[in-house]
Amino acid sequence: MKTSLSILVAVLLLIGSCAIPHRENADWPVYGGNKAGNRYSSLSQINLKNVQDLQVAWIYNSADASVSGGHRQEHEIQCQPIVVHGILYGTNATLKLFALEAATGKEIWKFDPFRDDEPRYNQSRGVAYWENGDDKRIFYAAGPTLYAVNASTGMPVTSFGVNGKLSLYTGLDINHDVSNLYVTATSPGIIYKNTLILGSAVSESGDAAPGYVRGFDVVTGRMRWIFHTIPQPGELGYDTWPQDAYKWAGGTNNWAGLALDEKRGVVYFGTGSPSSDFYGGARTGINLFSDCILALDAETGKMKWYYQTIHHDLWDRDIPCPPNLVTVKHNGRLVDAVVQATKDGWVYVLDRDSGASLFPVQERPVPTRGLPGEHPWPEQKFPLKPLPFSDQVATDSDITDISPEAHAYIKKLFMTTGHDDKFLPPSAKGTLLIGYSGGAEWGGNAVSPHGILYQNSNNAPWELRMVSMADRQKEIAALSKGQGLYVNNCSPCHGMDRKGNGREILSLVDIGSRLKKQEIGKIVRAGQGRMPSFQVLSESQRKAIVDFLENQEHGPASITSEHKDTGSSATARNADFPYKPSYVIKVWKKVTDQDGYPGIKPPWGTLNAIDLNTGDYVWRVPLGEYPELTKKGIPITGTESYGGPLATGGGLIFIAGTRDEKIRAFDQRTGKVVWQYQLPAGGFATPITYAMNGKQYVAIAAGGARGLKPGGSYVAFVLPEKDR
Repeated sequence: MKTSLSILVAVLLLIGSCAIPHRENADWPVYGGNKAGNRYSSLSQINLKNVQDLQVAWIYNSADASVSGGHRQEHEIQCQPIVVHGILYGTNATLKLFALEAATGKEIWKFDPFRDDEPRYNQSRGVAYWENGDDKRIFYAAGPTLYAVNASTGMPVTSFGVNGKLSLYTGLDINHDVSNLYVTATSPGIIYKNTLILGSAVSESGDAAPGYVRGFDVVTGRMRWIFHTIPQPGELGYDTWPQDAYKWAGGTNNWAGLALDEKRGVVYFGTGSPSSDFYGGARTGINLFSDCILALDAETGKMKWYYQTIHHDLWDRDIPCPPNLVTVKHNGRLVDAVVQATKDGWVYVLDRDSGASLFPVQERPVPTRGLPGEHPWPEQKFPLKPLPFSDQVATDSDITDISPEAHAYIKKLFMTTGHDDKFLPPSAKGTLLIGYSGGAEWGGNAVSPHGILYQNSNNAPWELRMVSMADRQKEIAALSKGQGLYVNNCSPCHGMDRKGNGREILSLVDIGSRLKKQEIGKIVRAGQGRMPSFQVLSESQRKAIVDFLENQEHGPASITSEHKDTGSSATARNADFPYKPSYVIKVWKKVTDQDGYPGIKPPWGTLNAIDLNTGDYVWRVPLGEYPELTKKGIPITGTESYGGPLATGGGLIFIAGTRDEKIRAFDQRTGKVVWQYQLPAGGFATPITYAMNGKQYVAIAAGGARGLKPGGSYVAFVLPEKDR
């Protein structure tokens, strides 16, 4: 697949990396490395010749020892820290913000966002920094609150918002009260001049809040502008929804982060699917601005252009990562482009000023027979270049062959579900979908100055089966109160049998033997990791779920009005937000064999190098391994990876995120592994690099979990003195 231009680019990259002198000090000041989001550094002290000598410089234990039972550390740390003026800023598993000496890992201060507030946990992928003279601030979200923290002292900036806090519900309650709904920000905002531009993470069910994108004054916290991703009357796109859909619809949010062209004053980002996932009977139309790449004026929030990747999304194919900005050579001329990778494995390369695709994209007919009341859109986009970096469908020939037993186990499932088209609408019979947990994921990708994109990818099918709300209510009516609430609020992830999927989503069957009743209640109320808080439920409803999980309920309960409301958690508390989809999830789980390995043939995870100038692949290699399978003589399979790559001027790609809990360095020219290190726990985050006092460091959060051992460390690497 390697073209002559790709070879030339690789040679130039190698020559260029050798020519760049090492800097004494170099920060990593922004999530993604720079506001273009390229996850690239020109630092080259660590390079192909000496990377094998990397050693640990320091380890910082960020774990919160004060948490009872330590259960809060059972999920990963997804934070990509930043380094500004030699200080490293990051977050731990319980959303505490900390500052370290970047050269030593010594803690300077730590900030607890829940010191005076009820905890509501979420993932935190990074923070944003702003300064004006001596006024230096860190902005990040914890629960439904945006915090402004003094970067020098770790104290709240009391002049911002209300005593350093700003509600993330600001501007969302135009038509109904959303204060009990799940709203947070898992990815940091981006700052243009004195405006912090921020997306949000919301529920994906009928109780989803609207995912409007907002600009806030970094000094006062005042909302400067708001962009309605679900258009209101008189706004572009209003006619792509039913009339007044903005009064009840939710989602269409930017949860994955943003990129900024400061010269143009334009912010670029992608949006997610509309609520509810997998059923859109009440939302006829293509549903702008869901599943869109958008360009807004960063000063005013006015839209420049949009590009929709999925029409009327029924498959939860959110835009999963920030775009990045790069200049490519196209048809003999240099073009400033915005590059966006997707969950279903496509790479869109768009003109930064017009939003037009630089490579051909076809609109093709797709299946339209959906659930009763559904309106699948009859055409979808198919880019012709670059080719997709993950599978598009799972056919019979793709069934796993790692053993005869695994093949037979998965074949039974294939015989009972639809799987021959990536755009098969969800059904009660069941469909197998690829493109939910990647393709691309929130860790994003890295892009070199020469236009080579480095993208990690997941290949994993998921089984989806839907059930009508009427049938669900009949099921619930025969259950105890707690089991009914569990079925409606918890079973889509943990399963009707409470067994989870054995890896990322843990079994709840024996949770009572692992955690105290009070600890389970705190998790249900406050959330943990990927699980949102359920404060939208009443205290008695949460207690009923805990009783059920501890097997302390005895037989069916009387059907109270509260019990009947388990069809939608929002309706129990929010009469102004009545949306209940006619069909909801019955089964939604990863397709794995009897031993928990993905149900299709490897590779299950890859690292890809794509030349954005030509749209051709430079190389593609497996990323990660299951050592126990390798020992059996099975070629390296790759594993799922969560967290993205880092590219450097030393000709290297650093990436962790794999289930074998290693961080690796790859040769940018060939994709060959040239260094690896066994982390103390899984590094489900994106590494960074920076320089202090003439030393180049590579650092990563090793928070662990995802069904593996927990952790809580940040680890930094450096070369020994002889190699510097």
